[in-house]
Amino acid sequence: MIHQPPAGARDLLPLEVAQKSWINDQLQLVFQRWGYQRIVTSTLEWLDTLMAGGAIDLKTVIQLQNEAERSLGLRPELTASIARAAVTRMAGNTYPQRLCYRANIFRNPPVGDYGKQLEFYQAGVELLFAGGILADTEILLLILDSLEALGLKDWHLVLGEVSLTRSLLNLFTPPLQAEIRGCIAYLDRVKLESLNFGSAELKQLAMEIFNLRGVPSQVLEKVAQFPLDAVGKKSVEHLKSLLDGNLGKISSCQQLPLVLDLSLLQPFDYYTGIIFQIVKAKNSSQLRVLGQGGRYDQLLELYHPQKKSAPGIGFSFNIEELHLSLLETGQLPQTTPPSDWLIVPQTPQAEAAAFIYAQTLRSTEHLVRVEVDLSRGEAEQIRKYARTCRITRLAWISVEGPPVIEII
Repeated sequence: MIHQPPAGARDLLPLEVAQKSWINDQLQLVFQRWGYQRIVTSTLEWLDTLMAGGAIDLKTVIQLQNEAERSLGLRPELTASIARAAVTRMAGNTYPQRLCYRANIFRNPPVGDYGKQLEFYQAGVELLFAGGILADTEILLLILDSLEALGLKDWHLVLGEVSLTRSLLNLFTPPLQAEIRGCIAYLDRVKLESLNFGSAELKQLAMEIFNLRGVPSQVLEKVAQFPLDAVGKKSVEHLKSLLDGNLGKISSCQQLPLVLDLSLLQPFDYYTGIIFQIVKAKNSSQLRVLGQGGRYDQLLELYHPQKKSAPGIGFSFNIEELHLSLLETGQLPQTTPPSDWLIVPQTPQAEAAAFIYAQTLRSTEHLVRVEVDLSRGEAEQIRKYARTCRITRLAWISVEGPPVIEII
């Protein structure tokens, strides 16, 4: 029998680990420069914690059962866990709270997709207890800085505003709103065209909302023609202030590849303000979603012991998609890091001295990779192994005399 991981699970071999670690390390450095502190939350959560925000489809959660017969789930994302930790474990901290993470997540594949990937890797941030334009601006600038640090080109930020889109949907009756929202969330134009609107004017209006995407100034100009309520008007002003304010004044953002897409929605009410995806062309007809996020000003109160509301905004990068995109550029490490030294005991009596010398080399301030030869082979076989593994320094250890250093 050949043992394999379960369907949907996979092993990461050293080179892929090194490449994904490089991506993660670059992102974490950027996050830390912006003042974000790393948090590690539990891989397991109570199912009701995961479901509280309404953003998680129960079918996607890999569930477990504990002895008390309460349902547990492997985390399918990090925002809910971080929100729970922030309001229950970090209540005394100075606000705002800037938190970052790198973690694995788990999701059941859709029905009928047996064998599809179950475990994924994400890196992201959550900016909690901070609302308004400044916080939104920080998050968008942090995305830009992160992708610049990776050297990634030809990506786009697709920006939506769920409050504005909901305001537009208020022009329809409540039962019709839900159907239109689902069509927009899943980009199902065919179903949208088949809905019973009751009039040609309402159908035309729905199709116009479905197509509200493009250059931000042009989309906002079209939106101005709609009879918006007070919430919609406030959302438009927020978007204008966000795009024309600090983002428009910072030179690095003037060429921000941004598309305003008011059809960018989710079928749930998790987000409350701006929502976005970072995308890159996969081929002529498909996009890679490199990351996603948005504002969620009603989530934290669900976990707060006194149900106090507080604003929040964040994003996550999809490490697998970043990895696939960067593989095409040649920027990732092409080999695993070699050891710096190979320490060779020349006799059995010199083995203890070899381990002691290796430990001396390892104890320097900077990372030094040191191997001890375990083969007890001939000298030329040992040199061949060193060349194959790209080890350039050998130290030959004997009982008498100092180590003999050889550079190959």
